[in-house]
Amino acid sequence: MPLETIRLSKQGRDQLTTLRRRTGIEHWNTLCRWALCRSLAEAAPPPAMKIPADSNLEMSWRTFAGPHGALYWALLRHRCHTDGLPLDDDTLAQQFRLHLHRGIGYLVGDRQVRNIADLVATTMAPDEHDVA
Repeated sequence: MPLETIRLSKQGRDQLTTLRRRTGIEHWNTLCRWALCRSLAEAAPPPAMKIPADSNLEMSWRTFAGPHGALYWALLRHRCHTDGLPLDDDTLAQQFRLHLHRGIGYLVGDRQVRNIADLVATTMAPDEHDVA
């Protein structure tokens, strides 16, 4: 993987802190995985912007991805291919950061996400979580 260290922006770190408090999920990497997948599920590509790496929150790719690193990397590569982007290391690293930060913003902006169950419910179609 060309992405060895993931460093978040100060805004991203602050948003993750809010998500930790709201959901009770303690580990940054778990929340970041949810955020990446949330953004990848969005039909539109993330807007191009410069995201500063200005926080003290960083993790290795291994910590972020755990035993599923190849899967997350394949999902990102597929998304870049679908969006018509080149699959070079710089583009993939940039798109990873864009998707990660957009996903964090989506999760923290969803006021329905107040605990782990609410987070899981965001992955279901509306009729799936109404059945109980």
